[in-house]
Amino acid sequence: MPGRRNVGSPWWHGRFRGGGYRLTVPRQAILNVLSRTSRHLSAEDIYLEVHKVHPHVGLTTVYRTLELLAEMGMIFKFDFGDGRARYELSEGPKSAHHHHLICTGCRRVIDYSGFMDEELEFLKRAEKGLAKKYDFEIKSHLIQFYGLCDKCRKKKAA
Repeated sequence: MPGRRNVGSPWWHGRFRGGGYRLTVPRQAILNVLSRTSRHLSAEDIYLEVHKVHPHVGLTTVYRTLELLAEMGMIFKFDFGDGRARYELSEGPKSAHHHHLICTGCRRVIDYSGFMDEELEFLKRAEKGLAKKYDFEIKSHLIQFYGLCDKCRKKKAA
């Protein structure tokens, strides 16, 4: 039946059709790579994984596709301060809302999702206050904390 989503299809199938875009082989391959990892992959990391299965997909195509997917809101693009953009899915089972702790020593990125009630309440108040103050409808937020992980602090102390 036209317009009906196949049972078991990934969530992004409908997003492409609904947005007027085609789900091409490179787009599908990139989303598949991102759906199978919990790491924050760079374009080069994604390219290497896609290239194993689809050697005809070039790095330029991966960069262009990642930009389109970010514009469509299907992936998040992060800058963790290492000069390389990193990507992760915005929806799906591995995409629960989280923040990032970024070690400025070793560049390790820790996903932080174990929010305490006080933290959630603070974020809700902050969003509500900012929305009112600037007459701005907040849809989402990204928070990144920079510092030193336990291993880097121990190295520094030694």
